[in-house]
Amino acid sequence: MDTKTAKLLDGKALAEKIYLELADTITELQPKVGRPPGLAVLMVGDNPASAAYVRNKEKACARVGIASFGKHFPTATSFEELSQAIATLNDDPRVDGILVQLPLPNNLDAVALLQQINPNKDADGLHAVNLGRLVRGETGLRSCTPAGVMRLLAEYKISLGGKQAVVVGRSILVGKPMALMLLEADATVTIAHSRSHNLKAITQNADILIAAVGFPGLITADMVKPGAVVVDVGMNRITDASGKSRLVGDVHFEATAGVAEFITPVPGGVGPMTVAMLLQNTVYSYLRATSE
Repeated sequence: MDTKTAKLLDGKALAEKIYLELADTITELQPKVGRPPGLAVLMVGDNPASAAYVRNKEKACARVGIASFGKHFPTATSFEELSQAIATLNDDPRVDGILVQLPLPNNLDAVALLQQINPNKDADGLHAVNLGRLVRGETGLRSCTPAGVMRLLAEYKISLGGKQAVVVGRSILVGKPMALMLLEADATVTIAHSRSHNLKAITQNADILIAAVGFPGLITADMVKPGAVVVDVGMNRITDASGKSRLVGDVHFEATAGVAEFITPVPGGVGPMTVAMLLQNTVYSYLRATSE
């Protein structure tokens, strides 16, 4: 096989399709509800990557008709001040989704802050209540990145029932909820991680291989079963010898594309889907709030 064989799972194109669907839903509902959906993104400090992510989220909101109630706090902001800001947003009827942009400065307890968000406004799907709903197979807000992966697989009609799925990475952001969503879809799931012995032997069994460790080029072509579906969640900025920086994933793309049947590019694969699912979660909460 050559490198043209693998079909691309185009997250950017699918995200555009989702934006159009969400915009249509909002256009239809807003006159009846009397307000648009609202999303509040809280950012603390001056992390350039975080600032870029927040700008992208706000632009995406504007495109589909979601009102932004973002707040940017200085690095020295206390836990109590942020706690109060979350409490105010929990009580604000214009706000359907709340998101705390991570990472936070080291002096702030991110987990404790996330738990203060009303679970029904938890746009990132990371509150313990929503993770518990996922474990129990109940409806609720889902973690954006793994939900985006599932939507991408569904769009390309990739069957998961009975398949061997390997998730490399065990974070609460991606790895653990990803494994649960795959289980829910009747896949047989293995979770591997940085301390797994003989990772290659594990990944070579995967019909569906999902890499989410944040380690550039960890997955090489010889670790991939021929004809597998490879989903690269990694987003790593590397700088070459000439000083130019670029984004790469956890998968060695060029070589692996010659072995896999489907593969996600980086950028343009999972990243756009994460933002699309954030907006979808916000609209889900909007629909829920307006139907009560």
